[in-house]
Amino acid sequence: MMRKMILMAVAFLPLMMMAQARIGVVNSQQLFDLMPEKAAAEAQLKALSDKFHAEYQLLQNEFDKKYADYQTIAADASMPETIKERRVQELQESDKKMREFERRAASDIAAQRTALTKPITDRVQDAIRTAGEQGNFDLVLDTAVTPVAYTGPATVDITPMVKALLGLQ
Repeated sequence: MMRKMILMAVAFLPLMMMAQARIGVVNSQQLFDLMPEKAAAEAQLKALSDKFHAEYQLLQNEFDKKYADYQTIAADASMPETIKERRVQELQESDKKMREFERRAASDIAAQRTALTKPITDRVQDAIRTAGEQGNFDLVLDTAVTPVAYTGPATVDITPMVKALLGLQ
């Protein structure tokens, strides 16, 4: 009899602990969007993107000029094939240069985006952690990352607490 009672207590212990758990939810994306540093980061990314776009436009103009020259030469029946082939080769090289520039520019922009947004994200995550600790929460779910289909009345939205820690209104 005593053994059955111990087994039942052990079986129900996790359920009793879950009933006492404090669960909070927060939307980190909403907090990130409210951060004043976000606008500055976006402005820096736009400036960088504009620089890359201007450089790409120069490459595109160079390619367009070479293509127009090639069309003129290609239409000339008296033009030797060797010259036409060299112009085709130049076009292919220009196209390759443009694709490589596009790839590297996208990579540079992504790296810059990470460098600019990481401090903001880290600050938001630290505030979430602090709010969780101050509120004695056992679990905080981020609804921006993990969709939550339902939260009961015992679940607390700690987004306002985190906003206050971040100085956001």
